[in-house]
Amino acid sequence: MTAATHSTLFPQVPDSADAVLDGLDPEQRAVATALHGPVCVLAGAGTGKTRAITHRIAYGVRAGILQPSSVLAVTFTNRAAGEMRGRLRQLGAVGVQARTFHSAALRQLQYFWPKAIGGSMPRLVDRKIQLVADAAAACRIRLDRGELRDVTSEIEWSKVTQTVPADYAAAAVKAGREAPRDPAEIAQLYSAYEDLKRERAVIDFEDVLLLTVAVLQDRHDVAEQVRAQYQHFVVDEYQDVSPLQQRLLELWLGDRENLCVVGDASQTIYSFTGATPDHLLDFRTRYPGATVVKLVRDYRSTPQVVHLANGLLAQAVGRAADHRLELVSQRAAGPEPVFTEYTDEPAEAEGAARRIRELIDSGVPASEIAVLFRTNSQSETYEQALADAGVPYQLRGAERFFDRPEVRKAGIALRGAARFGGNDALLDDAPDLPSQVRAVLSGEGWTPQPPAGSGAVRERWESLAALVNLAQDFAAARPGATLADLVAELDERAGAQHAPTVQGVTLASLHSAKGLEWDVVFLVGVAEGMMPITYAKTGEQIEEERRLLYVGVTRARERLHLSWALSRSPGGRPNRRPSRFLDGLRPGSSAAAGRGGAGGTGGTGGVERGFSGAVSASAAPGRGRRQRSPARCRVCGRTLTDAGEMKLMRCEDCPSDMDEGLYERLREWRADQARRSGQPAYCVFTDKTLMAIAETVPDDEHGLARIPGVGMRKLTRYGADVLAICAGRDIAGDQEQD
Repeated sequence: MTAATHSTLFPQVPDSADAVLDGLDPEQRAVATALHGPVCVLAGAGTGKTRAITHRIAYGVRAGILQPSSVLAVTFTNRAAGEMRGRLRQLGAVGVQARTFHSAALRQLQYFWPKAIGGSMPRLVDRKIQLVADAAAACRIRLDRGELRDVTSEIEWSKVTQTVPADYAAAAVKAGREAPRDPAEIAQLYSAYEDLKRERAVIDFEDVLLLTVAVLQDRHDVAEQVRAQYQHFVVDEYQDVSPLQQRLLELWLGDRENLCVVGDASQTIYSFTGATPDHLLDFRTRYPGATVVKLVRDYRSTPQVVHLANGLLAQAVGRAADHRLELVSQRAAGPEPVFTEYTDEPAEAEGAARRIRELIDSGVPASEIAVLFRTNSQSETYEQALADAGVPYQLRGAERFFDRPEVRKAGIALRGAARFGGNDALLDDAPDLPSQVRAVLSGEGWTPQPPAGSGAVRERWESLAALVNLAQDFAAARPGATLADLVAELDERAGAQHAPTVQGVTLASLHSAKGLEWDVVFLVGVAEGMMPITYAKTGEQIEEERRLLYVGVTRARERLHLSWALSRSPGGRPNRRPSRFLDGLRPGSSAAAGRGGAGGTGGTGGVERGFSGAVSASAAPGRGRRQRSPARCRVCGRTLTDAGEMKLMRCEDCPSDMDEGLYERLREWRADQARRSGQPAYCVFTDKTLMAIAETVPDDEHGLARIPGVGMRKLTRYGADVLAICAGRDIAGDQEQD
């Protein structure tokens, strides 16, 4: 890692207040020095908003204008809050509170509960879905899994918009929400849910905000005590605040105006949770004398990516569109975005996996590549395609870094070594912190060179290597730091779930990708019906879908691939078309009537060249890609569209005739193959592919090749073994004879 990278990750603490301002551009400096009265920062994607507001707080603290303990900075995720705390610490602003709305409210509620309410505080439930299921049972209303999630979301929306059960139906109609059930039934379920919580003496996350608001409203002494503590407020991602969060913020403020908000209306993508950009857009109306600063210098993405992002918003309509920010890239030119059309979704996934494999082989780190999709249900097809291509991946929202067994064990080992200090013989020949960490982790499986393969062994090594790299960065930033200092840093990061980088392509929904960035981004499924999603009916809903795509585009630093499939399943009718949002931006299309501007001019030729190459690759006439027939259930004959059902070659609900013994033998064989190759078991075959094999029991290569998930590469590598197992032959014996 270069010295420049070290200084970016772990910069030296500035030696003065003025030094805090070094390196800021003129607009960021204007933010950092605007310390009095209301301040509104309109910050586009990649413009350094977190840098601007953390330097603002640090400058105020270092200049003696702000007392650290009097500042409360709030944001929306634990990761963002942890990152903010880390940056403030590096800038010398220790003692500033940086928390999520829920974390700050919960802390206050726990402290004031005995005084304001009395007794012990109810238990906080992590997941409310089981309570909703119990409420449905009490109401004798039958909900399937999808309806259960949808009703839970409606209850959450009701609470953050401060809607009581009796008012739900009218509020849902006014908000234009499409209720998953009859509104009267949802109101009944909502009421029963609240009753159950009271009976069981539990509260949910929305209650934390509601109860804190109630306490601050009803107890002026408590409100004054909180206001005496916090004199200055900073709110990040202000376009995402809900009415309930806004009310809490107003109660924290009282009649003061020491408030700095940061946001971008063009990145409002959580309205289904009650978030609204109105508070951001109305800020100057509420505070006529507010200082307003616009950040439009994009340091993240190349001019080509920024041009496409600007083009998307140029065609937008509505209030948020009227306040859009025209980004200006500060980076050198890069490759044009590539647009690719495929015959079907499996072909699209295979094409993306093939390109990703090529990128990794050319030297692009897997951790700098992401595949982003509209819905989580699209994930499985890409998991399979990446596994088939031998590409390691990680699911956004899957197991957290600090929860991994090898990371927990490594933490225990480092903590033990730190406790022994210089008396640990293991550290006798380790003169500095990085070498000490390498010595300790060598006992946990770390080696100077990575193991061969891309499976479980490699994944464990990558986790340990991430800790080694973190130690190197930490030591470079803090000369003289001890092992105990590093352990404290790891504890802080674990608390904030601020994980170091792990090798593996990221698979994530567009919503969960907010706030992240990669060198290479594949935006897949960019077709009508998926982007915008089918159930987006109103103009406001469709514009939010456009903003969601904008967020996806602006995650890419250098390379951007957008793709769509003409049909869902192989051999299906090719009746899909690319997303309307790409009209005027992709070759061969025109902008919507009356909408030209940035979307339809300049750079299109370059995009077209990228598109032409992609079309020839996707059509691949010289590769012999054969047209496949529609996948049909072999039990009832229905056309299959779900990826999991297509693997099984039957509907999920149709009866299975699986040979259980064969399935177990296949699983044992797969585990052995995974151990030998150092790969995760799913890289050999997924569970559903094994189930499909055990149900069909193929007797030749042709029959085996017809099973989804058995590509030519796997047929060549594993076909003989699988057919031998299906025939009941001894594989070991066959191999010895060969």
